[in-house]
Amino acid sequence: MVHFSAEHLDILKAHGLKKREILASDTLLLGLIHDVHGRGQGFLEIARPSSLTKEILAYAKSVRGKFEHVVVLGIGGSALGVTALMQALKPLSWNQIPSKKRGGPQLHVLDNIDPELIADLDSILDYPKTLFVVISKSGTTPETVAQYLYYKKKMKKAVKAGAFKKHFVMVTDLEKGFSPKGDSCWSLREEARREEFVNFPIPNNVGGRFSVLTAVGLLPAALIGIDIVKLLKGASKGADSFLTVKAVDNSAYQLARTQYLLQQRYGVTSTVMMAYSSALYSVADWYRQLLAESIGKAVNRDGKMVHAGLTPIKALGVTDQHSQAQLYNEGPYDKFILFLETETFRSKIAIPKVGANERPFSFLSGVSFADLMHTEQRATQEALTHYDRPTANIVLDRISEESLGELFVMLEGSIAFLGEMYSIDAYNQPGVELGKVLTKKMLLGSH
Repeated sequence: MVHFSAEHLDILKAHGLKKREILASDTLLLGLIHDVHGRGQGFLEIARPSSLTKEILAYAKSVRGKFEHVVVLGIGGSALGVTALMQALKPLSWNQIPSKKRGGPQLHVLDNIDPELIADLDSILDYPKTLFVVISKSGTTPETVAQYLYYKKKMKKAVKAGAFKKHFVMVTDLEKGFSPKGDSCWSLREEARREEFVNFPIPNNVGGRFSVLTAVGLLPAALIGIDIVKLLKGASKGADSFLTVKAVDNSAYQLARTQYLLQQRYGVTSTVMMAYSSALYSVADWYRQLLAESIGKAVNRDGKMVHAGLTPIKALGVTDQHSQAQLYNEGPYDKFILFLETETFRSKIAIPKVGANERPFSFLSGVSFADLMHTEQRATQEALTHYDRPTANIVLDRISEESLGELFVMLEGSIAFLGEMYSIDAYNQPGVELGKVLTKKMLLGSH
C-alpha cells in the first residue's frame, strides 16, 4: 500500500496549505481525470497484466540459467526505471553476490556512453554468457545505436554465427521503431528483423519516461527474477486510485495539487524527493526525469510563453541530513521536501547495548537501525517544520513488487494531473531535440 500525507503543511505559519485546499473539490478532480483521459496517453492502460506479460514471462523462462550477465543498453526512460526496479527489489549488492547464491544473472544498465564505463563493463563480461537487452522507443537513439554496434561487433567475434541471435533482444516502438521501407531505412527494429532477434514492443502512446511498466522495465525485471505479475497487481491498485473521483482517496491528485499550490502561492519551484531507504534511492532518479521532462515547458497548450517547470532534486536520508539539510532549513523558501519512506524494512538489525565507557550514547542502546532511521526522518521533518519549510510524505507499508508498482503509477498520475493544472503538454520533450540535432550536425561536419 502507498499513502500520501501532507499533514505538516497544515501547521506551517507562513508557507503552509490547509487540508481542505489540497483536497479542493471532487468536481475539480473529476474534470482533471476526464482531461487526462482525453490526451490518449497509455500509462494507465499498461498498469494491468496483459498478453505481453505472458510473453515476457515465457521468454524469461526460456533463457533461465543460460546467461551470467544481462546488459541493458538504453538511456533516460529506457534505463532509469530498470535501475529503480533492481535496486528496490533485489539486494543492493546483487551483482556482487556469488552466482550460486544469487540465483539469477547480474544486471548491468549501461545508461551512458562514457568510454571508461564501457571499458569497465568489458572487463567483467563473459560474452558467450551475456544477453543484451537493447531498448529505444524510436529505434534510432544515437547513444543506444552506438552501444549496440559496439557490442554487436564484440559478440560476433565471441560466439559462432548460429548462436549470435540468441544474445540480443530488442525493445522498441512498433511504429517508430519499424519502417516498411526495409533495409533502406535502418532502425533497431529493422535490425531485429534482419538478425532474427526476439523483440518486444513499446506502445505508441506511452512515452519513454512513462514506460517502466512496459517491456522496458518488465523484461529486465523478469530476467533477474522479479515477480512482474505482482508488480502489475500493485500498478492496478495505483490506476484504480488515480481514477477515483474522491480527492481524499486520490494520492496522485493530492501530490500534484500540493506542488502546484506551493509554486503558485509561494514560489516553491523545487521538489526534493528524500528517500529514507537506500533501496528506494533510485526511484528518486527515475522521478527526477519524470518531473523535469514532463513539466518543464516553454509554452502552454494555447501557445502562450509560460516557461513552466518544477526542478527535481534527489536526496538520501540519513546521508543528506549531513550535506543538504542546512540549505533546506535556512536557505531560500523555494523547496518542497517530499519524504519517500517505508514503514517496514526487510532486515532487522539491532544496535548493541552500550557499555560503561559509551554511556553518552545510551540513547542508542538496543535500538534497531530501522527505529533509528524512522526517528531521524521524523526529527528531520520536525526541524523543517520548525523552519517553516513545506514537507509531505509518501509512505509504503513495505518495499515489495506490489507497493513499487503502485508507487510508479501514483507518481506518473501526479505528473498527468500537474500537466493539466499548468495547461502544458506533459508528454512531449521538444527541449531535448535541439541538442540531438546539433550533435549529429557536429559529427557529420567532423568527417
